[in-house]
Amino acid sequence: MNHSRSRAQAAGRAPESEGALDLGLVVAAHGRHCLVESPDGQRRICHPRGKKSQSVVGDRVRWMPTGDEGSIEAVDPRRNLFYRQDELRTKSFAANLDQVLVLLAAEPEFSESQLTRALVAAEAENIATLIVLNKADLGAPFERAWQRLTPYRDMGAPVLPLCLKGGDGEESGVDELLERLHGKTTLVLGPSGAGKSTLVNRLVPQARALTGEISKALNSGKHTTTSTTWYWMDDARTTALIDSPGFQEFGLNHIDAAQLAALMPDLRAHLGECRFYNCTHLHEPGCAVRAQVRTTDAQAVGSIAANRYRIYQELFAELSSKRTY
Repeated sequence: MNHSRSRAQAAGRAPESEGALDLGLVVAAHGRHCLVESPDGQRRICHPRGKKSQSVVGDRVRWMPTGDEGSIEAVDPRRNLFYRQDELRTKSFAANLDQVLVLLAAEPEFSESQLTRALVAAEAENIATLIVLNKADLGAPFERAWQRLTPYRDMGAPVLPLCLKGGDGEESGVDELLERLHGKTTLVLGPSGAGKSTLVNRLVPQARALTGEISKALNSGKHTTTSTTWYWMDDARTTALIDSPGFQEFGLNHIDAAQLAALMPDLRAHLGECRFYNCTHLHEPGCAVRAQVRTTDAQAVGSIAANRYRIYQELFAELSSKRTY
């Protein structure tokens, strides 16, 4: 019997003949540096073998010690990868996610186009989504924002109200949110002003200190909101929150225009009912999708909100005109 092989397997490692690689989880990354956490909770800086970094936060990797640091030798197959892509570059947020939390706020007014783009990217990777509307204490502005999210609730998307720091110092919605996060790995997205940092610091009290430690460890010289960072929410390490950097644009160049309607649940509900099998849902006669579009969002007839269809038209045009290389 090969005792080195059995000992390595018992320790959760590949056998010596395969390099005695340790298992690890990528919990932060900056440039070509990664912070990899071992099953026992220890973390060390690792560098990818080769010129190009191929690991992202959430990756399960196989690494080899090299002094006080390590070398990433392989990345395990991913369940999913949440990313955006424009004409110039691809930006990966995180891998192996259970859900994406999109944090919005009553003020400043959120972009429904950016919200839709994030939801489409998640749908393309079969990642569940959760929309959270912050600043529930703002009264009329919150009611207007909540009303704008009606089409998303109607198509089955979970939408939660949240108040992290109201005028009276009270908060609301946190307990329900915690229930939605329990036992899952969740990536948090949010535009500037939505309260993403406040949310992360509320749910992970040690986040600010950990951020400083990670930034120092990776020698980034800057705050790690410029990169994606993994935080455990419990001592048992079963619930994780991933903080992501902000963004101004969310490109979907990796999505084919012909697949777009299938990635929007309110449109998808009527696919297969059109007169033409290759209907673009833009101008063809007998289109079941267009027949469901309301003239205005306030109109009662039709299951597709006018603004949602307008966003579909804009995205379809954008994806149809993208460059191919």
